[in-house]
Amino acid sequence: MSCVLCQTRKEKRFCPALHDRICAQCCGEAREVTVECPSDCVYLQQAREHEKPRSGEELDPAALFPQVEVPRQFVYENEHLLVGLSFALAKSVRADRALKDQDLIAALTAAVRTYQTLANSGLHYQISPGGLGQQAILAEVEKTLTEYREVEQKHRGFSSLRDSDVLRALVFLVRMAHARTSGRPKSRALIDSLFAQFPEKEALIETPENAPSRIIVP
Repeated sequence: MSCVLCQTRKEKRFCPALHDRICAQCCGEAREVTVECPSDCVYLQQAREHEKPRSGEELDPAALFPQVEVPRQFVYENEHLLVGLSFALAKSVRADRALKDQDLIAALTAAVRTYQTLANSGLHYQISPGGLGQQAILAEVEKTLTEYREVEQKHRGFSSLRDSDVLRALVFLVRMAHARTSGRPKSRALIDSLFAQFPEKEALIETPENAPSRIIVP
């Protein structure tokens, strides 16, 4: 039998997304581009194991906000903030399974630009991403930041979280996101890594007081 996609080459493998058989070449070319591959597809998993990390040349340098410094010491000192924001991302995509890696990146990028303006000028100019799903991600991130500040206020009597700290944390997450996604239109490699870090049974919202040591390092 021939491949259901190209209808030329001989089919070699079963595609769980198409519920039909395709050839190896079409599997590689269509994977996460025109075909929405399920995370448990063995061919997708094998491809991820052998896929090289994307080089800096494949990315627009501006997308990584190189002007924002994120020292290693900052990462260690703000571990709980980074874990809490990462948990918020995982929570968002569990609420909307249609979201892709590019949706997370778009929402995080919008958040970075908002906090750039806030940290540099003190003006709050909310930059909103395009789709409703992306806006929901951004809302969950803002909710987490509010809860984080409330916990600090409750336990310390004040919140030490500055807008510049939020900016650095968000830039760290943007860089992590670009490092973990394949960059293909339908990629969910970043999302799957978040699901692995925060299994679905973990419904507890993490705060500075209860977040375990699970820092994300790109």
